Amino acid sequence: MEEPTACCYIVTDLSRRANRRQTRNQIRGPHSALTDFLASNNISAAQIHDDHQRRLREAELQGNEEQQENAEQGNAADNDEYEDNVGESPEEKKKRKRKEAATLAKIKQSKEFARRKARRIGEPDDDDDFIAREMMEERSRPLPGQLDNCEICSKRFTVTPYSKTGPNGGLLCAKCGKELGDKEKRSQPKKRGPRTARRQNQSDLLDGIAQEGALSLVEMCTKKVADNINDIDEFGDLPWQLLRRLSQILSKRRAMTPRTLNLFLRPDLGFIDIYDSGKLETDDFQKIFTFMPALTHVNLRFAGQLKDRVIDYVLDRDLKIKHLQLDAANLVSDQRWQQVFQKLGSQLETLRLSNMDFSLDDETIEVMSKSCTGLRRLKLEDCWKMSDRSLQAIANLQSLEYLSLNLISETQTENLLELVSKIGSNLRTLSLREFSLADDTVLEMIHDKCKVLTKLRFTDNSICTDKGFVKLFDNWSNPPLEFADFSSTRDVDNSNPDGPTDATGLASNGFAALMRHSGSMLRKLNISSCRHISYAAFDDVFADGKSYPHLKELDVSFQTVMDDYLVARIFRCCPAIQKIVAFACFNVRDARVPRGVALIGGLRAQDPLA
Repeated sequence: MEEPTACCYIVTDLSRRANRRQTRNQIRGPHSALTDFLASNNISAAQIHDDHQRRLREAELQGNEEQQENAEQGNAADNDEYEDNVGESPEEKKKRKRKEAATLAKIKQSKEFARRKARRIGEPDDDDDFIAREMMEERSRPLPGQLDNCEICSKRFTVTPYSKTGPNGGLLCAKCGKELGDKEKRSQPKKRGPRTARRQNQSDLLDGIAQEGALSLVEMCTKKVADNINDIDEFGDLPWQLLRRLSQILSKRRAMTPRTLNLFLRPDLGFIDIYDSGKLETDDFQKIFTFMPALTHVNLRFAGQLKDRVIDYVLDRDLKIKHLQLDAANLVSDQRWQQVFQKLGSQLETLRLSNMDFSLDDETIEVMSKSCTGLRRLKLEDCWKMSDRSLQAIANLQSLEYLSLNLISETQTENLLELVSKIGSNLRTLSLREFSLADDTVLEMIHDKCKVLTKLRFTDNSICTDKGFVKLFDNWSNPPLEFADFSSTRDVDNSNPDGPTDATGLASNGFAALMRHSGSMLRKLNISSCRHISYAAFDDVFADGKSYPHLKELDVSFQTVMDDYLVARIFRCCPAIQKIVAFACFNVRDARVPRGVALIGGLRAQDPLA
């Protein structure tokens, strides 16, 4: 063999370089393992695509031929959908029938069959076999990824999980399914928009507001201002009525903050009403008395951050406060309260203090009774440290015309009798809450001493009897009451719901005596939880021919005998009624409520007014 010459080496090298240049000029992408495998086995992706398209064309052509053939056979064949297959042997026929019967029996035992059967009771297609065959047919439909013919246009298409069902149970292609969905959407009635005002309506209903139609222009503007309170720099010269209404709305929304408080601070105003001061700090209270030197009326509720240094500032300013109402001002000490009464007592006409669990003891009340000689209105509610000594001190306030007491500690009946005996003749309002030891002698003292009352509240008592209430109202020289509240005066033995033989609290006879005496002038009546008033007593009081022309609000909650009939009688006898509270009156179900009347409670309390 001859040795390769240099010329051969040169040719070979040039050939290799040419191949490398040709390779460098080609752009090749990344190759996966599957691509290399297909290339090594001479498998072409283009060939696979062509074969797939050919099979689709053949299947579509075959489907059209089968559909035409089935249509021709359907015209001459019986309507039986499950007719025996042509050319089927007897053994195959029996086998298919047994399999079909087993499938139908299994379907009839399923929960889905029971639900569908329950929905179709009373309809023409509620037959068990019909429903079972319908479900079996649905299960035999093509699965997603398989081919089927559209029920409407007969076009061959690939079934997907979103394929819609046609009118006759078959599947639809995407185009026909979209057209059918649009048609159903157009035929459906438009749904009502969300009832965005429902919560506000229910809130108004609990407040006794059952207004029909649009709000007044003033109310709409006031609420619009409250909605945009953070964008307002000042109120300007708004009337005092609107300022109080704005304060009520903002307090209800818990939106009374140090910033919004500044909008109410006007030097020319003589009043300040903040119904929720929970978000105000000590400096904010001091700011009130700084910017409003003409204050005569102060009403601050939930004033938890009102402290001694604010009281010191008020005393140094020498303000002419005549009407003072504070709630939950527990950080003010007894010493500061005594200084307030000594400094401002001669000019105070109204004093309302509530939720005092840390201050306002008997000694402070004694200082008040000595200093506040011109006091006409006094309201002390939920004051924990007051006792019998306080009652004795209050009895010396001969100028009182309006008195409201609710003490936490128990007091002796003798002190309450002395109180009513000394100042009862001048009282126009008497409110006694939770005096649990008071008995019929207190009612007798009210009967004997009180001659000018327009408002009487005597609640939360289980000692006074029905006979005592009858004696109170029979031959009482006091004019008819305009406001009466005797709620929760009843026997508290829950094991004996009918009560003792001698009825405790306001019962049937006492209720009848009350309405005979004051029914002609009553505006508000609260007899909730007076559970010993009988059905016959209500039927007699609100009988045909009787009228209570001024009664606007009535609370009959927890009167289990109250029903739709009695409520209708109340509507008939009380032409001015605006609000009826009937919580736990479970027999009030379908009462027809007149327009403009708020019925609160009952089983249909959430229904719209008739």
